[in-house]
Amino acid sequence: MNVLRSLFAIAVLVSGTSTSALAQKAAAKPAKRAPNPVLAPIEDVAGLPRVLLIGDSISMGYTIPTRRLLEGKANVHRIPANGGPTKSGTANIEKWLGTGKWDVIHFNWGIHDLRHMDDGKRQVEPADYEKNLRTLVARLKQTGATLIFATTTPIPAGELNPNRTFGDVGEYNAIARKVMEENGVQIDDLNGWMTPRFEELHNPKDLHYGPAGYEFLAQKVAEEIGKALPAKR
Repeated sequence: MNVLRSLFAIAVLVSGTSTSALAQKAAAKPAKRAPNPVLAPIEDVAGLPRVLLIGDSISMGYTIPTRRLLEGKANVHRIPANGGPTKSGTANIEKWLGTGKWDVIHFNWGIHDLRHMDDGKRQVEPADYEKNLRTLVARLKQTGATLIFATTTPIPAGELNPNRTFGDVGEYNAIARKVMEENGVQIDDLNGWMTPRFEELHNPKDLHYGPAGYEFLAQKVAEEIGKALPAKR
């Protein structure tokens, strides 16, 4: 009997230790991040024009308010990712465009291109930025969509959180303007739109915005897209 009791006690102890170890292991494993609803695909409403938004986290911020402002006027899709620098654009543009027909494509690349890397160079230097933009515009024009390029929004001076530095926004916007004007692409001057209210609307030490900032950007994006929309089919 004593032997049985001893064996039972050992079994309980081992079981408890295993359970505790499993619990600790589970607690140490980071929780899986929920998918960003901004990146989720949408279902088209029949008869409405199809719009594609291409851009980085700034465009992710204005995607949903833009979609809301154009409800009943257009199906506003976006690429299922942060568009990053132009070199990511050239690598992924075929996948992002898919096989459907686009009536309007509103796009931007710039902030990621401007960013300084560990070697002090920008992620995409000016000459390559221009080259990549020309490649991307040529491909986008093949879709037959009305193209709208959004200028890159301001970056605050001083220390940023997270700590990173950028090149001159004006230099890259000038390059982009040259490419767009030579190719007959409409320009949505989000930089000019945001600049007067930038200090009020951007997050402290950050180039991103709170809800009011993204709503403000969406007003301009929706306005420019709205002017380019074809009549309902």
